[in-house]
Amino acid sequence: MIDGTDRALSDVLTLDRVTKRFGGTTALDSVSLSIPRGTIVGLVGRNGCGKTTLLHHVTGMVLPSAGAVRTFGVNAGSLGSGELARIGVVHQHARFLEWMSVYQLVRYVATFYVRWDAALEKELIERLAIGLDTRVGALSPGNVQRLSLLLALCHHPELLLLDEPLSDLDPTARQEVLAVLLERFDADGPTIVISSHLLQDIEPVVSRIVCLDRGRVTADAELDELKETYEEWIVTPVSVALDASWSAPWVVSSERTGSAMRWVVRGMRGRAAAIGAELGAEIVVRPLNLDRLFPVLTQLPSAPTSASELAAAGR
Repeated sequence: MIDGTDRALSDVLTLDRVTKRFGGTTALDSVSLSIPRGTIVGLVGRNGCGKTTLLHHVTGMVLPSAGAVRTFGVNAGSLGSGELARIGVVHQHARFLEWMSVYQLVRYVATFYVRWDAALEKELIERLAIGLDTRVGALSPGNVQRLSLLLALCHHPELLLLDEPLSDLDPTARQEVLAVLLERFDADGPTIVISSHLLQDIEPVVSRIVCLDRGRVTADAELDELKETYEEWIVTPVSVALDASWSAPWVVSSERTGSAMRWVVRGMRGRAAAIGAELGAEIVVRPLNLDRLFPVLTQLPSAPTSASELAAAGR
């Protein structure tokens, strides 16, 4: 059994009531979060919700206005070279030494890591189609992202922070990058945090979702739990006139689509037939993907930590 002390040691990163203010703007508002080893977390939220700021806190690039951030059990503002060598980062807008060739940059970065894997480097150069002779400043945004991933992976990091790593890639390249990430996860078991707006792409990869909205955590739960809690009902009125004004505590959202209503419901698994009979309506149940879940998660008012709390938060 893991007691409180052991649990703290098993968490790769923890944020305890972290608030960050930039002038009069609150970027993070009392964020508490613990991520254990060997987890793939999807960090989602609307533009400007605080995702990048949160990731910057993990490496000590940004220090909190209040609260504490610990990475590998160390205050993030005091991370030394030993801890930083255990982290791989892909920044949303990576900036490298543009006058170098790709080959020169890779060789330069490799000198900072004792665990740099030359065989993995060669494999990723081939798989990600990275041209070694190209000047870094001449790379397309997509190729910069591929290069960033290579530099983040070749030292076998224990913690991988990916800030919009797919945004400049075409669909084929996105799938290749995700395949590489899963292979590295299977091989090394790193903790991975992926911040992305491409929810359909990351859905097959992540096991846990953390949603930020206006600097606050509005959802933190296993993706499978969320899919068990929420589902979509297509409601076709038969004997009663149902419209968008009809409501129930378990209906999270409602919209008309032609002659039917489209509801997102919570905590109602297995109840569709009974509710349909009660309303005199036909109900077709559909599972929700992450794209459809996203609006629900951003509307929750508090910071629940499980699917059961998510359901309770919306009641």
